[in-house]
Order: sequence, then C-alpha cells, then structure tokens
Amino acid sequence: MNYKNSVKELIRENASVFSILLFFIFMTLFFTISADSFFTQRNFLNLLRQSAPILIAATAMTFVITTGGIDLSVGSTLAIVNALCAILLINQFHWVLVLFVLILVGVACGLIQGYFIAYEGIPAFIVTLAGMSSIRGLALLMTEGFTIPIDKNLGIIYLGRGWLFGIPIPAIIAVIIIIIGYVLLNNTTYGQYVTAIGSNSEATRRSGINIKLYTLFTYIFCGVCAAIGGIIIAARLGSGSSNAGVMFELEVIAAVVLGGTNLFGGRGTILGTILGALTIAIIGNGLILLHVSPFYTQIVTGCIILIAIWLNRRYFQNSIKT
Repeated sequence: MNYKNSVKELIRENASVFSILLFFIFMTLFFTISADSFFTQRNFLNLLRQSAPILIAATAMTFVITTGGIDLSVGSTLAIVNALCAILLINQFHWVLVLFVLILVGVACGLIQGYFIAYEGIPAFIVTLAGMSSIRGLALLMTEGFTIPIDKNLGIIYLGRGWLFGIPIPAIIAVIIIIIGYVLLNNTTYGQYVTAIGSNSEATRRSGINIKLYTLFTYIFCGVCAAIGGIIIAARLGSGSSNAGVMFELEVIAAVVLGGTNLFGGRGTILGTILGALTIAIIGNGLILLHVSPFYTQIVTGCIILIAIWLNRRYFQNSIKT
C-alpha cells in the first residue's frame, strides 16, 4: 500500500513530465510505423544535431520562465552571433578569439536586457520584445541582408559538423549544457532562489535574497546559451546570416511550456523541457519524412502542441489529483 502511495505521489508531483513522456513515446511510435526511414540511427543522430540549438536555449529559457519572466530575444541574439561569427572570420580573426567574443556578445545581450528587467522594473515582455527587434535590426545592418560564407577548413566548423565517438559535436555540447542546467536548477541554492522568485518574488525579497541579482544572472545565462546556439548553426551551415533563428524564440518557449514549466513562474523542469524540445523536433522531422508539404508543417505542428498541452491540463493532471 505504501509502495502504491509513493508511486502515485511521484506521478502527481511530476504529472507534466510523465504526460509529455507518454506523448513523446506516442509520436515516436507513430512516425516509426508511418515513415520507413524515421527509426534509423542516421536519422536520430541528424535529428539530435539539428535540435541542439533549441535544446541549449530551452534549457536556459526554463530558468527565465521559472522566475516568471520571458525572453523573446533569443532568436535575435542567435542571429547577431551567427552573423558576427562569419564577419569576424572572414576578416581573418582567429576562430578561438572569435568564440570568446561571441560568448561575450551573448553575455552583453542578456546583461543589458536583464538590467532593465531586474533593476528598472520594466516587464520582461516589453524589454525582450524591444531587444528582439533592435538586436536583429543590428544584425541586418551588419550584414546588409547578405549571407556571409565561412571557410570550411577553419576549426570552428568542427563545432557544427564534427563527430566524437560516433556522436555529433552539437549533441555533446547540448548534453553538457543540459546537465549544467539540471544541476543548477535542482541541486543548488541558485535553483531554489529561481523557483522562489517565480513563486513569490516579494516574499523572497523580504527573506533577504537579492532577487535582482539572481534575475539578472538568469537573463545572462539565457543570452549565453542563445549565443552558443548561434555558433553551432553558423558552424553547421558554414555561413552567417541575419535571418538565422527566425521564429526560434517561439520554438524554444513552446518546448519549455510543453515540457511542463509553469508559464507564470514558480515551477520548472529541465527534463520536461528536453522532452518538449525533442517532441517538437520529432514532429517536424517525421512530417518531412512523410512528405507533408512545408506549407502545412507549421500548422500541423502547432495544432499537435496545442492538443498535447490541452490533454495534459484537462485530463492527465486532473486524473492524478483525484
């Protein structure tokens, strides 16, 4: 009896994660049956490589949304890093120095926006919406709308196209970021403060916690992860463009919310976020293999995500509570 109660309690506490896990398994089985080339090692490795930027950014976005915030600028941050990467490399800067500069750009994007959110009290939606527009505009100004090629012989290309022990390098980078995010959120004081800020920021502030500093750090972390995603895409495609990452922020936010993180803050789950991101990636990949027209792919993907979240809220979590 105690065993049954403990299992039920475990499911109740992680209802959203279990529901997205079941949906993830269902979609995997569906495309395995319906698309011959879906359940292959080559396809899975390719899927992991392509979804790495979303996995990385979604890990950081989990922290932002858990605090009760939002970051609409991750796609634009990815774009400016992507474009600047190609610009610096074509001007003969060493690729290691370029990596350092690009990470600093990510830090700067998160730092500036995080300052206005945390210390000036401007809503995150407004600040990051302005950032989304201005940062991408700056990327367009830098590139003048052109795609800039990157020499395929440079070492930085390895970060997007390389393999290690039969695993794509982007997937390995994503796993490292995911592990860091999981440990930070679940096993550190910082993670506890992030959750507390989202649950009740005023009570957290009155308990002596510097919520402004922790909020600022959360947006910096998000900026850095978006920058890493931009580097990976530039290295994988062998070019930089101001058009990189269009709609990227919506995919990232959808992955986080689909995974069970509360959009209004106070609860976040890295595991759920990863399952959400992989589910979205599998849906897109499976529809392509089924030769569904790209004009319908976004419509079908959006409808499936909405249905999954609705079923989770309406049936799965309610049934667990009863």
